[in-house]
Amino acid sequence: MNDNLTVFHLPNGLKVMLKEVHSAALVSSWVWYNVGSRNELPGKTGLSHWVEHMQFKGTRSMSAQQMDHAIARTGGIWNALTSQDWTTYFETLPADALDLALKIESERMHGSLFDPAEAETERTVVISEREGSENDPQFRLSEAVQFKSFDHHPYRIEVIGSMEDLRTMTRDDLWQHYVNYYQPGNATLCIAGDFNSEEAADGVRKYFGDIAPGETKAVIPQPEGPIVGERRVEMSGPGEATFLQVAYRTPKADSEDFFAYTILDSLLAGPSSLNMFGSGAISNRTSRLYQALIESHLAVAVYGGLNASIDPGSYTFNLTLHPEVEPASLLAAFDQQLEALRNELVSQNELDRAVKQARALFAYGSDNVTNQAFWMGYADTFASYDWFTNYVDMLARVTPEQVREAAQRYLGADQRVVGIYHPDGKA
Repeated sequence: MNDNLTVFHLPNGLKVMLKEVHSAALVSSWVWYNVGSRNELPGKTGLSHWVEHMQFKGTRSMSAQQMDHAIARTGGIWNALTSQDWTTYFETLPADALDLALKIESERMHGSLFDPAEAETERTVVISEREGSENDPQFRLSEAVQFKSFDHHPYRIEVIGSMEDLRTMTRDDLWQHYVNYYQPGNATLCIAGDFNSEEAADGVRKYFGDIAPGETKAVIPQPEGPIVGERRVEMSGPGEATFLQVAYRTPKADSEDFFAYTILDSLLAGPSSLNMFGSGAISNRTSRLYQALIESHLAVAVYGGLNASIDPGSYTFNLTLHPEVEPASLLAAFDQQLEALRNELVSQNELDRAVKQARALFAYGSDNVTNQAFWMGYADTFASYDWFTNYVDMLARVTPEQVREAAQRYLGADQRVVGIYHPDGKA
């Protein structure tokens, strides 16, 4: 992998990262804004996600249809993602179509319309998306567990926002959120692919250089410490399966503890793909929880999900119970596995396997131009690009002692939320 990077700032504050990758005649362009649900206030949850939707509704010089058709004619793809910490927009196109991506994103940075009628139409779309999620028992349980995992931090709220807020927010709320956060100085443009850096830099200056600098008044929440005491959530609803979720606090991604925690994730549930846009998968059949819970027929499914976040977040183990097993029995067997990691050193062979699996999944999520452009901006949101280039080396340095210390620090039975979903047997 070529990790040579060109980084510069425009006078208006826009950060630009360019990486030449000449393996295919493609280019991937991403614009990252430092705003997500983490920066929302009570009563306005879901703003960042809804604004993302509005960015596909047209600008002063390009209608929604014109943008979409222009991308389609090149054979390219475009999309967007909103997370707790950021919002990003990308296009992956033939290399000779880079100008199109730059034109669209420069327009969306300062020229989106936010037509009131479109805002109302999109309200219906977002509410329908939320209602669809609520039909999933695991979403309902996950939302309740996540809310219980924080006392005040916005991470407690789903990115899509609460239904109450989605019904009451206005077009002006969306517009003010856009005007405040969609500023050159609050954004990073990342381009990877088959281009010449000097020519690409000229294109960036052409399309983004005249955008006026603005002042972003960001809402920055106070990070939360450990979960104090075990907290419980129980609910019932339609379905036939019983679900168990157990959530623990995670370190922020730029802390040294994060790498030992990554190994814990791989040991217990199988490695997580930190790349939200990633590809590839690795079986978790060698993980401790799979062998202890699935092979003994206590559960029929188990997985974890570790995210790299700006502030300390939460890590949830998700388990589907065997029909003949009670939640208390499964939780007791689950606790035995975590207790072992808190009290015993893992063998070097098991540690090496966990590192190898995490490293392999990391490689799968970095294997093409789109993913490489993703990582340039993603790592920069919570740390720096060096975090990405040093990730494998940092995993390899984790020792058995550090794994045990991380388990003791973060995976205590008195530092978690336990959630149980009981089915009522109805469709």
